[in-house]
Amino acid sequence: MNKVGRNPLAYAIFTVPTLLLLVIFFYYPMLMSMRYGFTAWNGILPAKWNGLDNFTQAFLDKYFWIAVRNNLYFIAFSIGVQIPFIVLLALVVSRIRRWAGLYKTMIFLPTILSTAVVGVLWGFIYHPEAGLLNQLLEAVGLGAWKHTWLADESTAMISVLVTNAWQWVGFYVILVLSAIYAIPKTILEAAEMDGASSSRQAWSIMLPLLRPVIMVMILLSITGAMKALDIVFVMTGGNPYGITEVMATYMYKKAYRIGEYGYANAIALLMLLFTGVLTSVFGWLTAKQEEVRF
Repeated sequence: MNKVGRNPLAYAIFTVPTLLLLVIFFYYPMLMSMRYGFTAWNGILPAKWNGLDNFTQAFLDKYFWIAVRNNLYFIAFSIGVQIPFIVLLALVVSRIRRWAGLYKTMIFLPTILSTAVVGVLWGFIYHPEAGLLNQLLEAVGLGAWKHTWLADESTAMISVLVTNAWQWVGFYVILVLSAIYAIPKTILEAAEMDGASSSRQAWSIMLPLLRPVIMVMILLSITGAMKALDIVFVMTGGNPYGITEVMATYMYKKAYRIGEYGYANAIALLMLLFTGVLTSVFGWLTAKQEEVRF
């Protein structure tokens, strides 16, 4: 085994196929996208170089900025609402001893569903006439709150955000639970002997120790929000009036419905740029906090 590990041919056999796949399906498409992002191209006729015109068009396009705003809504909802709820839910589940496996399975179940299924399911829940949400509101005497949730500009985006959060809560809860179970029991037992309540243990001991996994969740939330596509596409298609459009759906429409492939590639490059900037800023802020702490 040691001889195989020191053999360059063995390394080549295991790494070259993976590198080829990476080049063919990642680097080459990315380079082609960079090339076409600076051209006027309809996908059929030869591309014509137009410099920064596509990027100028994007910065002057109000619908593009609506899409950018909605991607930021995804990030803000994930960090401000979803992650605190996930941490709280994980702390509660970690205290459960009876039927714990059942609760974990129920929480994780939405994660294994495809986004298309989740979108269609919640589309029925939000249905203005037969939807479960409006029926429940009617049953509890809140019929005045009934809504056309996905067709109203004031509620369409938050409806999509709630659906997206519902799908991914289980995945993140499992991450947090893994970190909670890794906390040495001796630490919690010592705190309990000193008279610390469960809430005090959670706030003063567990949350600080969960900081690394929370940072990972925030990073995953940022990258996931910037490439959000399928949940919006299935539930609203960017409607009503483009109010729920995100950058990925806007890029898709520009390419495959209007035929502005050059402009669509420019949007893809801007998505990559914005994601890189946000993750870099987050990494810088995290590093600064670590310096302050130590």
